[in-house]
Amino acid sequence: MANEEKNSAALTRGYRKTRRGYVTSDKMDKTIVVEVEDRVKHALYGKIIRRTSKVKAHDELGTAGVGDLVVISETRPLSASKRWRLVEILEKAK
Repeated sequence: MANEEKNSAALTRGYRKTRRGYVTSDKMDKTIVVEVEDRVKHALYGKIIRRTSKVKAHDELGTAGVGDLVVISETRPLSASKRWRLVEILEKAK
């Protein structure tokens, strides 16, 4: 019974985006800034363009450092600018 409730709650919550990116700042308390790259095709010329955006993500334990490759997931608003949460660190910086 409890298992069915968990499954139905997960289905109603919907799809959550996940992104990979590099940590550019870890100076804030429990917050990291992640630079996420998006590749899009130009509508007219067809050239692949790299677009980057910086997002703030919640890092509860403060384990991520500058240069780390991380996976972040979309979540509810945690503050005025944080809408992402750290899922895992794929690669530590050298």
